[in-house]
Amino acid sequence: MPLLSLARVIAVLFLVGSCAQTDATSAESNEIVQAWPHGAIATTANPHATDAAALMLGRGGHAVDAVIAAHAVLGLVEPQSSGLGGGAFLMTLDHASGKLRFFDGREMAPAGATVDMFMRDGEEMNFFEAWQSGLAVGVPGTVALYKQAHDEHGKLPWQSLFTPAIELASEGFSVSERLASFLKMLQGRGRLAVNPPTAVYFYPQGDPLVAGQLLKNPEYAQTLRRVAQEGPSAFYEGEIAAAIVTAATAEPNPGTLVEKDLADYRVIERPVVCGGFRDNRICTTTPPSSGGAQIMIAGIYDHLVTDETDKLGRKVAFVDAQRLAYADRDHYFGDPDAVDVSLKDLLHPDYLQFRASERFAPDESVRYGDPATVLQKPRKLSFAADTTEEVAGTTHLSIIDQYGNAVAMTATIEAPFGSSRWAHGFLLNNEMTDFARSYDANEPLQANAIRPGRRPRSSMSPTMIFDRSGQLKLVTGSPGGNSIPAYVAKSILGIFDWGLSPQEALDHANIIARGDRIRVEIGMPEGPEIAAHLKKLGYDVQEREGENSGLHVILVGNEGLEGAADTRREGTVWQSKEK
Repeated sequence: MPLLSLARVIAVLFLVGSCAQTDATSAESNEIVQAWPHGAIATTANPHATDAAALMLGRGGHAVDAVIAAHAVLGLVEPQSSGLGGGAFLMTLDHASGKLRFFDGREMAPAGATVDMFMRDGEEMNFFEAWQSGLAVGVPGTVALYKQAHDEHGKLPWQSLFTPAIELASEGFSVSERLASFLKMLQGRGRLAVNPPTAVYFYPQGDPLVAGQLLKNPEYAQTLRRVAQEGPSAFYEGEIAAAIVTAATAEPNPGTLVEKDLADYRVIERPVVCGGFRDNRICTTTPPSSGGAQIMIAGIYDHLVTDETDKLGRKVAFVDAQRLAYADRDHYFGDPDAVDVSLKDLLHPDYLQFRASERFAPDESVRYGDPATVLQKPRKLSFAADTTEEVAGTTHLSIIDQYGNAVAMTATIEAPFGSSRWAHGFLLNNEMTDFARSYDANEPLQANAIRPGRRPRSSMSPTMIFDRSGQLKLVTGSPGGNSIPAYVAKSILGIFDWGLSPQEALDHANIIARGDRIRVEIGMPEGPEIAAHLKKLGYDVQEREGENSGLHVILVGNEGLEGAADTRREGTVWQSKEK
């Protein structure tokens, strides 16, 4: 369908909503921003989802309309990564006002959750057992997030957003290579092939689905029809809510979820945080997201490089910036409604400069820093050492519509196929394992300790970059569990420092530096040289053939839009021909 044309020039003030960094407070600009000249673009993790986004954009929809339609499809064709039974972070840019907003649709701990619920006789339940348990299921936030974002931004009728997913679920879709490979890998390694509903759906006649096989999900179609007609109440109350509770409280290791937990769920709008990076401004999501780590990594990195630093030296700086930022993120970040995260201090330019000066030797264990001492402020609450494990089962979508509005959305059910528990055509998350599972009554609580009604820390980091005049330059984000901060930072530094195109930045070897061991993806051309150089310097390097990134980025240049999809997954880019 033809795209709607714009006939007027819109004067806007660039206003960054609720920025927390000292040098990135909200600022007005007197510059006149012309009507958006670039058309629309979408990049998602699956061709069917990209097609759904394109359909909504072609009908004149907002980027939020497109992201809802696309993600509803992803819940069907990429169930290992996200879906209605999980949660998401969604960041929007309104082109006409310049306002950024962050909608937190993260899963929430049930009211009956306890700090020690993953402990057995003083020992922490192993991750595999916890992952497959009912205890791991948090209150899903995705459907509520859809509705709140649509109420605020949507242009198309709510019911129309689910048509692509309903039709695909009813008529069937071809199982992808990636989905088939996950099913084969997990057969015999969890409960996906054991729990009756998932066994019937994913392992008919006892065998995993294979690539190319036609797969229908009439239950999912019916759930979406009800959500389309009745809104979120169809999901959070009544029959569907009861089915979610039944699945979450089933053996083994049943959880405490009750229907009131679902009825009480609310999306929270949280501040967007921004920080300077050379001539640009990084704007991203606040805790429980780890978006702030993007400002930390870029800020520390800039103190570790000079104009004379060569390519390999820049990779070393990237490693050290990650090590420092991850140590602080791991120690301080949690649900801001439960703990004082002190994000403003952690992102303060003076603290980042000092943190860079604490660069640890390659064979040293990196310790978290103390912004209170550096900034001469009273010390906040102390936390025990973080023990959180986070597995990669997530997806990311980046979309800009024909009006210049942008959306970055990262969605998850935590580990592959979530908890392997099924309700009305969709999988339930295992997001409670994103809290720190260990508990010691003789130690202070961790920042990310389990608390009833609270949200676990997430590595998800949907992010946008702006130039000095407030013009959008980049939309980025990635799945990947604890590696997400590293993946997203690579896309930013790759484009704005390493001289790479968006696709080159995504295809570049991933380098993950959380903790003492540095993972380097040697399956990409530059990976072996980087790994060898880091080893020579004394770093503990783990060589990996592949990584689990799924970056989807859009670069806004003077000549137009350039999208890229991570070749490690099945993503595609769609761009309108008409501007």
